[in-house]
Amino acid sequence: MLIDGDIGGAMDGTGVAEFAGISEQVAAAQAVGYDGLWTSELGRDPFLPLLLAAERSSTLHIGTAIAVAFARNPMTVATVANDLQSYSEGRFTLGLGSQIKPHIERRFSMPWSAPASRMREFVLALRAIWACWNEDVPLDFRGDFYQHTLMTPVFRPAPNPHGAPPVLIAAVGPQMTSVAAEVGDGMLVHAFTTRRYLREVTLPRVQSVLEKRGRGRDQFTLSYPGLLATGRTEEELASAVAAVRKRIAFYGATPAYSGVLELHGWGELHAELKRLSKEGRWDAMGGLVDDAVLHEFAVVGPPGDCAREIRRRFDGLVDRFTPYTPYTLDEATRKAVVAGLHED
Repeated sequence: MLIDGDIGGAMDGTGVAEFAGISEQVAAAQAVGYDGLWTSELGRDPFLPLLLAAERSSTLHIGTAIAVAFARNPMTVATVANDLQSYSEGRFTLGLGSQIKPHIERRFSMPWSAPASRMREFVLALRAIWACWNEDVPLDFRGDFYQHTLMTPVFRPAPNPHGAPPVLIAAVGPQMTSVAAEVGDGMLVHAFTTRRYLREVTLPRVQSVLEKRGRGRDQFTLSYPGLLATGRTEEELASAVAAVRKRIAFYGATPAYSGVLELHGWGELHAELKRLSKEGRWDAMGGLVDDAVLHEFAVVGPPGDCAREIRRRFDGLVDRFTPYTPYTLDEATRKAVVAGLHED
């Protein structure tokens, strides 16, 4: 299991970091011992920081987790992904997500319909474009949502010596999970996921689709940002737990994620969290996340204990794990967790 971090503050509670500080974040990530780094589309383009990351490190794997697919079109995404794959010398992964209808229509002013079908076609269009560039295949992609039928020599890049980048699709529900297994090289698991949901819902569906496509599980990457509440003192741990409860409550109020709670028999919790969110009572929501829910969704405890528990839960289940800490975690504590995760 490879251990990843993030740059830009998406998973460490610091918000969106200043672009000028990304070089320092990359250096810190190498010092901590991460295998890779992800960027998210929160207040900044997700691709630009990865150019700096590729320049500052010759070993770290880099990727987007996620870039919003439907805010763009396949040609623009194919182009920037091809450039990052080339510049990083094959260390780039394109992670795509659909976002939700209000953001696509009202924030990005882009069309929304049939997200699973649209995502499937988006990825197939990417592959057709890359095949044109790398394998001299005529560009003739004609779908229901996207059409790409023109590629003149002046706009065609040279074949990428590192090939096309792998594509991972963010998914929670069954339809998008099936799309990820059908046309993706892997799946970005949502943080609002439990070990039980992975074992009983996500993986059986992934395995079923892979088998139909004649692919093995070893050809498919599962990347999971797991919630972590840790600290070196009782005060630090208590503060981390409070922050993680709030994040679980935030996700638990979202209808698209209610199936995870329902699997555990906590459907009523979703209804109550949704009610409080509509009333704007965000501060009260974390108090509804009791210890049973907390420990199901998050790994909690001192750094050494957390590392052992992460490995117990997820070794052999996911391929890449990103410690998700929606609060500020000092570098020494983070390094202790990552070191424990790398132990044989």
